[in-house]
Amino acid sequence: MNRPNFMQEIRNRIQLMVPGSVFVASDFADIADTKRASECLERLAAGGGAVRVMRGVYYKPEFSKLLGETVAPAPDNVARAVARNYGWSIAPCGDTALNLLGLSTQVPAVWSYVSDGPYKSYSYENTPIQYKRTANKEISKMSPKTALVIQALKTLGKDNIGEETVAQIRGILSEDERRTVLVEAQYATSWIYEVIKRICR
Repeated sequence: MNRPNFMQEIRNRIQLMVPGSVFVASDFADIADTKRASECLERLAAGGGAVRVMRGVYYKPEFSKLLGETVAPAPDNVARAVARNYGWSIAPCGDTALNLLGLSTQVPAVWSYVSDGPYKSYSYENTPIQYKRTANKEISKMSPKTALVIQALKTLGKDNIGEETVAQIRGILSEDERRTVLVEAQYATSWIYEVIKRICR
């Protein structure tokens, strides 16, 4: 019986990933247990097959022809990888939600997320990531896009959402996404759901 080559299987999967992809040991749970996968990732990082972002989090380097150098991974990808590493459900909030939804071009000073995990802060490449604990009902059983829309609306506030914003969000969402958001957001705060009904009309 041949012994499984965990290292080679993990290396092969990383090679198939898009440059800039961020990953943690649990992403390879179908190949090896967490301990073995972690050891393989550490060895790959030591040999240049991956780059360590922070403890337990790695990424496949992405080279920018424009800048002529390797660029840091996207903060949202890192934030989601950290959440996967600990089994948290998260959703962007505040300025982060507005930026990711395309309602603001301003880069957040801190990449903020609501989470069903503990309050935590991390930093890499001078990029702060913050998790704020919230009620699980605000983020569970929702697609990432639904949670993103809800958090963006909460950030804007009831009195700051006009028809222009409604039309802008409507244009960002595909028809399928609008149908999904309409169903999944029905238990959100009443004023938010009323806005969502206008968006999905």
